[in-house]
Amino acid sequence: MRELALVFLKLGTIAFGGPAAHIAMMEDEVVRRRAWLTREEFLDYLGATNLIPGPNSTELAIHVGYARAGWLGLIVAGAAFILPAAFIVGAIAWGYVRFGSLPAVAGLLYGIKPVVIAIVLQALIGLAKTALKSAWLIVLAVACIVAAAVGVNELGILAGAVVIALSLRTLAFSKPADGRIGEGLLAPLLLQAGGVGTAAAIPVSLVPLLGVFLKIGSVLFGSGYVLLAFLRSDLVERLHWLTERQLLDAVAVGQMTPGPVFTTATFIGYVLHGASGAAVATIGIFLPAFVFVAISGKLIPAMRRSPTARAVLDAVNVASLALMAVVTAQLARAAVVDLTTLGLAVLAAILLLHWKVNSAWLVLGGAVVGLAARA
Repeated sequence: MRELALVFLKLGTIAFGGPAAHIAMMEDEVVRRRAWLTREEFLDYLGATNLIPGPNSTELAIHVGYARAGWLGLIVAGAAFILPAAFIVGAIAWGYVRFGSLPAVAGLLYGIKPVVIAIVLQALIGLAKTALKSAWLIVLAVACIVAAAVGVNELGILAGAVVIALSLRTLAFSKPADGRIGEGLLAPLLLQAGGVGTAAAIPVSLVPLLGVFLKIGSVLFGSGYVLLAFLRSDLVERLHWLTERQLLDAVAVGQMTPGPVFTTATFIGYVLHGASGAAVATIGIFLPAFVFVAISGKLIPAMRRSPTARAVLDAVNVASLALMAVVTAQLARAAVVDLTTLGLAVLAAILLLHWKVNSAWLVLGGAVVGLAARA
């Protein structure tokens, strides 16, 4: 249990780059380094996170905890992954409320982003070897990549993969085989809050605050940009608790800090009701993920035993990797912007693929190079 907690505390502290990067780092820690799961098991849990609402990378951490150490492991892994990011975001929220601005982070992210691309690429290569087990799965992967590249909604791609798998299974055109996603990295030089102070338009009590974030955590599928839409609808338009600028600042903090982007809720809770509001909002948005994983986690072994369910899970796994590949390509365009970042990305890829260097050291190295380059 101690090792489980330490692994996910580390990941929650250094996992920059959104869900795709988080998933890649988890795969490195729990599959490559510790062999807690096989690649097939890891892929199954990754596919399962796409079938339920909530933050995918956090739910994957919770799945790993349950597989490793049962119910207590489920809680320990999820909490350990969330808490470092929540504390970091809470500290930034304190400074935001007190001083009215966000810190400059351009240099930090300049060096981290290309390293993150290499980490995700390493995970994609390893997971694809396990997932692409038949010709029809390779064709499905290509189709999903094309669909994502032209802008088809990620939920539509996943649903389409399920329909295709069920159709092929029904028509017996293929044998069932055994055995998102990410966020853009924002690098604002300085986001001025305009002297918002505590910023709430009206007094906000803890019970309604908890209710809003429980609802969002229970129904939200998709990326952090979908989270932005939900938050804007409830907090800006319906309840008038935040201004548009405050909401954008909150989402920027969630994206530029390590760990799950859903810690945006921590920032908002602090702005609206101080430390107790930050705690309530964080619990509200993440609690449904623990419940959904606890319910769905037991179904995965049963799905593997059913040929039809196995075919569906294989298809969802392939579609998830396709989405991850497209997100990686999009991130790469934003991350590799000059010779320095290109060199960082290539060096990190060589160190990962050939020398098997721990990704945590590469992230820290990238941060140091980025800060030095922009000093």
